[in-house]
Amino acid sequence: MKIVVLGAGAWGTAIAISGAGHGAGHGVTLWARDAAQATAMQQARQNPRYLPGVAFPPALQVQAGEARRLADGADLVIIGTPMAALRGMLQQLKDCRAPVAWLCKGFEAGTGLMAHEVCAEVAPQLASGAFSGPSFALEVARAQPTALVAASRHASVRDALVAGFHGHMLRVYASDDIVGVEVGGAVKNVLAIATGLCDGLQLGLNARAALITRGLAEMTRLGLALGARPDTFMGLSGLGDLVLTATGDLSRNRRVGLLLAEGKSPQQAVDSLGHVAEGVHSARTVVQRARAAGVEMPIAECVLGLLDGQLRAADAVARLMEREPTVERH
Repeated sequence: MKIVVLGAGAWGTAIAISGAGHGAGHGVTLWARDAAQATAMQQARQNPRYLPGVAFPPALQVQAGEARRLADGADLVIIGTPMAALRGMLQQLKDCRAPVAWLCKGFEAGTGLMAHEVCAEVAPQLASGAFSGPSFALEVARAQPTALVAASRHASVRDALVAGFHGHMLRVYASDDIVGVEVGGAVKNVLAIATGLCDGLQLGLNARAALITRGLAEMTRLGLALGARPDTFMGLSGLGDLVLTATGDLSRNRRVGLLLAEGKSPQQAVDSLGHVAEGVHSARTVVQRARAAGVEMPIAECVLGLLDGQLRAADAVARLMEREPTVERH
């Protein structure tokens, strides 16, 4: 297969490395927006900014230039940009004949749309989907065992992602529930901020377990309201991605929560990362979608209050603990 990955951040680079190292002998082109960056990576045979020390396989080439032109000759196109750049990239690819999948997770700022909803607006004729699941870019790039979900209503997209990436160290499971997969991928980032705050405040393992469990209930409620299937949230893109992002030391969203617990402002926390933490951008749109759907999400509401400066960390804990008793349900 000829695979083109658009976006040379950590995730785009990791997926490109994985595809280029596949036993089927795929040819992979990694597109970088900046020509100087592309040249430097091609010469160094690594991405020193995002994945230093991880060597590129021989089958991986790095290019700049017009992204649409590269996509014309591909059998599979992967969009590795942040959520904020997805709409523009999809507009460029709206006439692409190859299956297209994106790696970003979240809701679009301003519109509150999930990625597949953005695609339906700007490129409805595309055979498209999401490539998601519990995964840190560094571990995928190092070929450590990982399982991902190829989510699409189009069988051609699911099949292309499986053919392109399923192998000994990366398992790819197919799903047609793109709503559930994308809700899980968006909401888990917000919940990871809450869990990082919990751990940073040293509230204990009991509190962490309660927060993750009730966070999963919030995620499921929102997903069902938006048309997802309940079983999706017990899978890789629901429970799996939530546990990884909420507890893993490589999680940028968890790190934001830890920094907030130290007394850092939201802006200071984001600035110190040097990478995008999608939960910071997604918190508002998650809450907006929940309110519009009549779904109660108290943890997400508290995270938004913290990020907006309306709540202190101690106030957020108190608000959650002092809620009226209720029965356990999703």
